[in-house]
Amino acid sequence: MVISTCAVRTSDHNDNPMDTPMIEFYLNGEPQRCVSLAPDTSILELLRNDLQRTGTKEGCASGDCGACTVAIGEPGQDGRLHYYSTNACITPAHQLQGRHLVTVEGLARGDALHPVQAAMVECHASQCGFCTPGIVMSLFTLHERQRQSPIALDDACLEATLGGNLCRCTGYRPIQKAARHMANQPDVRPPWADDPKLDNDTAALGNTLEATGYAIPNTLATLHALRRQYPTARLVAGATDLWLEATQRLEAFENLIDISRVAELQAIDETPDGWWIGASVTYARLEPLLDEVYPAFARLLRRLGSSQIRNRGTLGGNIANASPIGDTPPILLALDAHLALEGPNGARKMPLDAFFLDYKRTALEPGEFIRAIFLPRPERDQHLEVWKLSKRREDDISAVLGAFAWREENGCLHDVHLAFGGMDATPRRAQATEAVLEGHSADMATFEAARQALERDFQPLDDVRGSAAYRRLAAANLLERLRLTIDHDAAQEVCLDAYAH
Repeated sequence: MVISTCAVRTSDHNDNPMDTPMIEFYLNGEPQRCVSLAPDTSILELLRNDLQRTGTKEGCASGDCGACTVAIGEPGQDGRLHYYSTNACITPAHQLQGRHLVTVEGLARGDALHPVQAAMVECHASQCGFCTPGIVMSLFTLHERQRQSPIALDDACLEATLGGNLCRCTGYRPIQKAARHMANQPDVRPPWADDPKLDNDTAALGNTLEATGYAIPNTLATLHALRRQYPTARLVAGATDLWLEATQRLEAFENLIDISRVAELQAIDETPDGWWIGASVTYARLEPLLDEVYPAFARLLRRLGSSQIRNRGTLGGNIANASPIGDTPPILLALDAHLALEGPNGARKMPLDAFFLDYKRTALEPGEFIRAIFLPRPERDQHLEVWKLSKRREDDISAVLGAFAWREENGCLHDVHLAFGGMDATPRRAQATEAVLEGHSADMATFEAARQALERDFQPLDDVRGSAAYRRLAAANLLERLRLTIDHDAAQEVCLDAYAH
């Protein structure tokens, strides 16, 4: 077996103490060893600049367009590799350690096209061609899932699969047609699929790494040791936001500690009162639980980002980022979520509404990190509604997001929790508005008083996503939407099933 070795660009800081300079992975079935990788190297840079695999394209460099979509095979508990799509432009190259990377060059078998490629040709689904490799790789991951556990290829499935792939030639109809015709093509498998040892060989490469400026621990104890050794190192999990500092602001990272494989941070532990969700649990893993217990939360996740983003983004990262327009914090605030924190001074717990101090400032002490998020079990007769306002319906940043939790008893509202994002320097609850609604009926007079209280709760700012006046009006209209939702006789909600422009 030939092992390819790539000597790649290094950091300017060659005296970095994190210095076992090698990552090992498989690329389209071929083993790879890459040495002296700069910590801010993305998979896209590694592929195009160092491995000369230019089929993967760079479009936006921010995880929006999907032109750089690749598939990563991750060893599962069943001993098999499970493939998911990701944006190569914002995925750290070091996270390939012990993984199988599949690109568009690795699908065909000689002149015989993979079923995805054959269907794209047959259905004339490629136009200018720039976005085609990313679309093919998104459909490849769907095809792999279909082989293991077939599901109906309905409109919802295809929109979820392709929602992170932009075709500026507006060729979505033939692309969707190609997706439906994949199963009708000859079952051509890539050459690497014939290797019965690939799954085990990939897993045998190991799950941890301590390379130049980049460490991947797999236990909490190792994470604590690394935090003590490198106190200024930044933590990274899904990198869906952090990596924009490299691609958009052109900043360099000296030391990164990757927490995406720490077992304790990957756990979802159920208790009688709810669930402790590890900080590194991805949105994709969280979706089945939320579908069952908080459907409104699950629907929001599908608007938070594309499949590529949800496959990697984490609940802990969305909270720790402390953005005023983060999508999940308002929902968790409305549900009275709590945090488990750990650091050099030990472990502690705190309510989420005490965590956000100011714009991008949190209650985390030096060296401290989020271990888990407690999601309370729904109370009897509890309701939750989540509404997000953004310029695009899918895969866009919120202008305003409202999360509303309440119970009804004897015609009155109880346990009213209202939280908003995009209305202040931090996501937070509308406490004056809650006080007006608590214990009162959901009539027009009560909600008019609540609307006035909402003016006192928030002082939003102007920015590119909306003026302060727009945000005030939008939040007030969401409050009116809540009234109409509670008063079932007043109106019937209409939900858009397609894109609105």
